[in-house]
Amino acid sequence: MSTTTGLRVVVTGATGNVGTSVVRALSDDSRIASVLGLARRTPGLRLSRTEWAAVDLAAEDATADLTRHFEDADAVVHLAWRFQPTHDPGTTWQSNVLGSLRVFDAVAAARVPALVHASSVGAYAPGPKSPPGVDESWPTHGVPGAAYCREKAYLERVLDAFEERHPQVRVVRMRPGFLFKESSASEQRRIFAGRFVPGPLIRPSLVPVVPDIEGLRFQVLHTHDAARAYLLAVLLDARGAFNLTADPVIDAHVLGELLDARVVRVPKGPVHAALAAAWAMRLVPASPQLFDAVLRLPLMDSSRAREELDWRPEHTSVEALQEFLRGLREGSGEDTAPLAGHRAH
Repeated sequence: MSTTTGLRVVVTGATGNVGTSVVRALSDDSRIASVLGLARRTPGLRLSRTEWAAVDLAAEDATADLTRHFEDADAVVHLAWRFQPTHDPGTTWQSNVLGSLRVFDAVAAARVPALVHASSVGAYAPGPKSPPGVDESWPTHGVPGAAYCREKAYLERVLDAFEERHPQVRVVRMRPGFLFKESSASEQRRIFAGRFVPGPLIRPSLVPVVPDIEGLRFQVLHTHDAARAYLLAVLLDARGAFNLTADPVIDAHVLGELLDARVVRVPKGPVHAALAAAWAMRLVPASPQLFDAVLRLPLMDSSRAREELDWRPEHTSVEALQEFLRGLREGSGEDTAPLAGHRAH
């Protein structure tokens, strides 16, 4: 499409934490002529130059619908991801892996020039927990015990083969750290903590202790900052993988300061056992395997995104977490099915 008329971009998974921020970033940029947001359920959210359509990537006949929606698109941003049910990895595999294969096939069939794919720190093999962190050449074998990491790593191999077969498609793989914003708080509480952990209870005055567990060091990024990187990947002639991170690295001491809580050294064995028991009784949705993966995933170096995309996060990791905690307390959300909160924005 001519740059005089702007670009047409299609976004899968457009109604979730990352999707809503990416669609906003695209729709706010004058270089983007139109955005089509795809999701299992169309939202009430209204944004400029944006239309919505319902597509379930898990459906066996989804490829035909996707190909139709991708016709004449200048780029597809693939964000769709299903975190639950964690007790049924076959269901998440159907949506996340087989659904992604359908997206990739439709990109090729519709001759879309660019594919921007949401990979993750979860695709990386275990690595160092000290700065500056690993660059994009670090092995993407994941932590096989965790379904999330296994699926993200598998799709890295699929994209390797896709690029070999379709060299005319510009493929970008975004590998962000953990993404938070205020309006995603209700969704993320449901996904990871479950219905038995009310958001209003997660406040400094009610969290007396933060456990200091070996390996508990991870990177956080504001979702809006990640969305700007996706926008730049659409607009620029970028290819390959990009780590996306913000400072500082989050550990127990940073969390202790954030929550005004005492930091107590705790061995990971008993924490794993308690989480495994709660998960087995379906009291929490986050699996013990995902907990183990978080403790083993490496820190990342985001120099390449800063140099080649001219990208800088506008929020610190602490500011992103502060927003998220505020969203938990206030029941924040948006007018989409995934982000529905206790109050309207």
